Amino acid sequence: MGRIPQKLKILNRVHILRAEKRISQQELADEIEVTRATINAIESGDYNPSLELAFRIAKYFKADIQNIFYIEEKKNEKD
Repeated sequence: MGRIPQKLKILNRVHILRAEKRISQQELADEIEVTRATINAIESGDYNPSLELAFRIAKYFKADIQNIFYIEEKKNEKD
């Protein structure tokens, strides 16, 4: 098992889930009480939400956090 890097690349499926529900960034932002800019930054990967905000997003989509937010796995030749 390899070492965990100091900085993890966290990806998310917020844009996909939002598209499936056919809601805008503003509608999601209003529902979870953040700004549209926050949703935009999360979707673009420029901002990782706090644990509380990640739970609010997961609760809104009725999904587990790990099904929305995940780390980019890079294959290591030693694994």
